[in-house]
Amino acid sequence: DDPSTLNLPQMLTVTSTTAPCSPQPNTTRFVRTEPTLSTFPSGLLSTTLAISVEFTALATLQPTTLLGLPRLWELHLSSNRLTALPETLLCPVPTLRVLDLMDNALADLSAAMFVDSGHLCHLVLQGNRLQALRPAWFRHLLWLRWLNLAAYTLAEVSPAVFLPLRSLHSLDLSRNRLVSLASDTLAGLRVLEQLDLEGNHLGTLPLTAFAPTPALRLLFLQDNELQTLPTGVFVPLHHLHVLDLARNGLRALELPPPSPGTMLDLDISDNLWVCECPLLALLWRVAPRLAITHKTLCASPERHQEQEVAVVISQVGDTGC
Repeated sequence: DDPSTLNLPQMLTVTSTTAPCSPQPNTTRFVRTEPTLSTFPSGLLSTTLAISVEFTALATLQPTTLLGLPRLWELHLSSNRLTALPETLLCPVPTLRVLDLMDNALADLSAAMFVDSGHLCHLVLQGNRLQALRPAWFRHLLWLRWLNLAAYTLAEVSPAVFLPLRSLHSLDLSRNRLVSLASDTLAGLRVLEQLDLEGNHLGTLPLTAFAPTPALRLLFLQDNELQTLPTGVFVPLHHLHVLDLARNGLRALELPPPSPGTMLDLDISDNLWVCECPLLALLWRVAPRLAITHKTLCASPERHQEQEVAVVISQVGDTGC
């Protein structure tokens, strides 16, 4: 049989809920992962709800590839060789909830790529070659909850580019080339709970960077080039549970206000901490749960050099501060 016309679906049953981004019951799922596959399979059942064509040699798709699949909810096309997508590819699948394009070679997408994708909840564009974000991509994605833009070559993010994404809960911008954020980069993301900026080249942050994201619970800023933090930069984040500032060049610390009944998990390892009154008093007052304490060391003053910050706090507390 010609593998490109194989139409034997794998039947899976998943839990049904009424949430708009939840999977449907009795899901019909089609899966292909052959490394030599170079054309998108045809002859799929019109009742197909999920397609996975991944880890193949697929390099192109036709505008008609998804015709006849009006109920499609999930499309997984990761780890192929796609360099471009037809502008109208998604038009036949307006019910699509999940689109995974991770680890292809996409250099750009049409401004109208997602104009018919208003029900999309999960969008993964990690590991492509996109150098800029088009505001038009996000204009119709009002129900998007998870956006992965990691491992690009992004050097900047346009101000307010995410403004339409009023339902977004998770945004991953890690491992790009960002050197700065605009004060309104995160504008519109009122319900965002997780933000990953790990592994960029951020040297500082705008004072109001997180004012648009009061619901943030997890913030990852490790492996950047932060040397200073604006006073009060984390004050809007009353619900923050996890803050990772590891492996930067910080000497002084800013923290969110203490939240009753919640302990902050904090990683500030591998920085250049000045273990004097401001730092010690702050950590004593907020009392976070420090991670990797054996790598969270004082760089100065000389009397505390190479001591663990946690040990110094236990010895001197906020005495004299």
